Amino acid sequence: MSALLQLFDVARHYHVSGGVLGLARGVARAVDGVSLTIEPGESLGLVGESGCGKSTLARCVLGLEPLAAGRIEFQGRDIRNWPEKDLRRQMQMIFQDPYSSLNPRMRVGAIVAEPLVIHGIGDGAQRKAKTQELLRLVGLPEEMTGRYPHQLSGGQRQRVAVARALAVHPALVVCDEPVSALDVSIQAQVLLLLQDLRERLGLTYLFISHDLAVVGQVCERIAVMYLGRVVETAPAQELIGRPMHPYTRALLSAVPVPVVPGPGSERRREQLKGEPPSPLAPPSGCPFHPRCPDVMDRCAKEFPPCFDIAPEPGAPSTTKHSAHCWLHAPKE
Repeated sequence: MSALLQLFDVARHYHVSGGVLGLARGVARAVDGVSLTIEPGESLGLVGESGCGKSTLARCVLGLEPLAAGRIEFQGRDIRNWPEKDLRRQMQMIFQDPYSSLNPRMRVGAIVAEPLVIHGIGDGAQRKAKTQELLRLVGLPEEMTGRYPHQLSGGQRQRVAVARALAVHPALVVCDEPVSALDVSIQAQVLLLLQDLRERLGLTYLFISHDLAVVGQVCERIAVMYLGRVVETAPAQELIGRPMHPYTRALLSAVPVPVVPGPGSERRREQLKGEPPSPLAPPSGCPFHPRCPDVMDRCAKEFPPCFDIAPEPGAPSTTKHSAHCWLHAPKE
């Protein structure tokens, strides 16, 4: 099976200016050499701290940001060679804030039907029937079509956003922090909905979040980003149970543990020193080395290549786990 989406050394840089005269200050390396693959029907989680480049990478995938280097192939074809309208139909996005992403002057029915109108799908009666079908699919009653976004709860608004994204039957859905603006109880409902829709409709997700616990629920594979680079990639349970990059260990260490003592309630805490570096002045070598508890001399000199991690005894040999870390360089 050929990959649905492939990223080859993708980079996105911004020229930053400032001061009274607006003089150039430098180049911000928001995304700096990312390579990823997503198979049809797969859900890939992209995690990392705020400002690490996750959302910028998502906009690059959607063709909304020009690349400074590298290329992105969708269904085996460079996205720059896709007609824009065709690419928009094949890729859809679910945004973080369901209130600001919905037009407050449009009723729910018009919001969900809007992609059908833009792409010329069906006539008025067919669009109305399709809109009602989509609302039922995401667990909303048909009478919601006459309401405005401000008349809905946060969870209902996000369900409307999901229905709108699915209206044109996209091959890839980019979920950019889709539950972070919702209450915890509503988060669980929306995550279950997204899981159910992927299984029923055969959807492919690029799921962006800063929360490893959330990503572990809905994704089969996880890629961890730090300062514009992917530093570790593995199947979800493998990465959560056996993190091999120091930054991934630190992220997992930050996940809250049960207050009541019990199995798994005790674990080593990774305390990182300092603050994340600025993308305007990234460190030499591995970008994580100024904060890494396992730093070595070579870490400051050269960014480590991608090293494959050997599976644990008894694990499937097909388990693909890799990390950009000199700790896993072959012993000489």
